[in-house]
Amino acid sequence: MEKHLHIVCLDVPYPVDYGGVFDLFHKIKTLYELGIKIHLHCFEYGRGEPSILNNYCVKVIYYQRNEGHKGFSTVIPYIVASRSSRQLIENLNLDSYPVLLEGIHCTYPLYCDSLSKRKIFLRLHNVEYQYYHHLFRHESSLLKKAYYYNESRLLKCYEQKIVNRANILAVSQKDVGTYSRVFGAKNISYLPVFTPFQQINSMEGIGTYCLYHGNLSVTENEKAATWLLENVFNKIKTPFVIAGKNPSAKLQRLAHHNCHTCLIADPGEEEINDLIAKAQINILPSFNETGIKLKLLNALFNGRHCVVNEAAVKDSGLEAACHIGTSSQALRQIVMQLYHLPFAEEEIRLRKNLLGTHYSNHRNGHQLIASIW
Repeated sequence: MEKHLHIVCLDVPYPVDYGGVFDLFHKIKTLYELGIKIHLHCFEYGRGEPSILNNYCVKVIYYQRNEGHKGFSTVIPYIVASRSSRQLIENLNLDSYPVLLEGIHCTYPLYCDSLSKRKIFLRLHNVEYQYYHHLFRHESSLLKKAYYYNESRLLKCYEQKIVNRANILAVSQKDVGTYSRVFGAKNISYLPVFTPFQQINSMEGIGTYCLYHGNLSVTENEKAATWLLENVFNKIKTPFVIAGKNPSAKLQRLAHHNCHTCLIADPGEEEINDLIAKAQINILPSFNETGIKLKLLNALFNGRHCVVNEAAVKDSGLEAACHIGTSSQALRQIVMQLYHLPFAEEEIRLRKNLLGTHYSNHRNGHQLIASIW
């Protein structure tokens, strides 16, 4: 008997060019490979309608996101209100197939209780109120700071209201614990992220530089790159490369201030993968403890030594595969210790055991199917 599933995405999940769509696209691809008939619903606001999605889905329907003042609400968060669509609700109610809502962003049908007598699953990408509180704390623009604070406040109330209206699938054990403790979630379980990385490709031996990579238009990532330049690589002469999308002019100037540091702006997928593979150290501190860091998974599957701070790996299960520093001084010492230390075969074995257990797409796909049916 055929199994049909509605998947509602907060964004168009292709191209796979930022962390938020890795799980979306590779989950769709995996479910297709396991025989699930997917009815995909996407909010489109600038990424187009890629034909590749038709290869994996029975149908793909696009909806316009109500951006700006059109999506503003004093009652529910902007990320939800801007994706409130009566047309989506009507389309979901044309049949009785189960529904997978990708992110709090897509839960307006839950909020207005318009999917009665349905199996509904919510993929929790973050504890969103915490994520927006982190953005508030680290934002310098007063206008954005006010927006993030208000969004965090609305999200906490909103998440409390919808928490027990669906079966929740969280990306980390930490998020399971937070939702159970803070919101009293009754039906919540851990489902690891789906990734393009399915085997360890890390090379033995020694690389030639330290690397930080990420979307540099994200405030948190720019802050991390700046912090590394000013607090770690300003005092040691180890070659350091920053690579990522849309860097600010300020960050570019800072990165080229010293002869041993540089920045590569807007590298393509092949180039960023090459940079990760050839680096001796992938250094990826974070100032945000929420969610799973896809760039860290990329580095663990494809790079050599990984150096992080506590926030980057807290309760992730990835601690054993990383070198963790608690301060800028500790990170400097770790970098100096590892820079001439060959990456060895026993470390590759450790990663195979650790990552192979948690991040097998087909294993996690079967787990998701068993949860729904």
